[in-house]
Amino acid sequence: MEWGGAFMKLRILGCSGSEFPDHRPPAFLLDETLLLDAGTVGAVLTTAEQKEIRQVLLTHIHLDHVRGLAFLADNLLVGGCETTIEVIGTAATLHSLREHVLNGLIWPDFSLLPSPEHPILRYCPIEPGEPLKKNGHTIVAYPVNHSVPTVAYRIECDGTSLVYTGDTGPTDLIWREAGDLAALIVEISFPNMLKELALKTGHLTAELLGVELAKMPIRPQRTLICHLKPQHEDLIRAEAAALAIPGLEILRDGMEFSFGGREG
Repeated sequence: MEWGGAFMKLRILGCSGSEFPDHRPPAFLLDETLLLDAGTVGAVLTTAEQKEIRQVLLTHIHLDHVRGLAFLADNLLVGGCETTIEVIGTAATLHSLREHVLNGLIWPDFSLLPSPEHPILRYCPIEPGEPLKKNGHTIVAYPVNHSVPTVAYRIECDGTSLVYTGDTGPTDLIWREAGDLAALIVEISFPNMLKELALKTGHLTAELLGVELAKMPIRPQRTLICHLKPQHEDLIRAEAAALAIPGLEILRDGMEFSFGGREG
């Protein structure tokens, strides 16, 4: 199969909607240096791999999406790493992280360690809709509909693009702005029978996802499904398969992908 455009490499560190045996919270490593959410890091990556991370994109402040950042920072500090990682998120997410998680009480403030001049973590606010360029990637955040302020990210590198929605219920803007995607990483948290719970908490079912994808002018080459609640995994898998969407795949921890432009 021939593809146009450059390739991105994606590694699934965790992709579950909760923590159970063999199910890890969400984190996706892109091109070895860019981490999309940080639910799972140190439990999967070696010390050398952790030291390669340069940026972490946070979609929102919920614990299952940020907890691995605390241990990543600790691992790098104890390991004598001299690299500073940029933590990218909206002002609201970064404020909550500093006030309620890495606040010197729940966990150390790694924006001051080992020194304020050369910290392990540096916070980098992103404004929705404004492109941010990092290590060859162009990153744009778009608000989505969740129970706390949350953004999706569109990431482009050399003509190849993906979108990672993070947690979202029914939304609109990201579908209009997505464009031609090599991959869409999107959630289905609940089975269809729990649609009301999904809507109340800002999540999707397979039925709701079908409605959302119909809003996209251009369907992605691959639709990669994450954030399944383990208690309902088999049912969600069956309902997702029933959508009969070309290129749809349920993610599992440990999977790896390379993808590029449209087929030539």
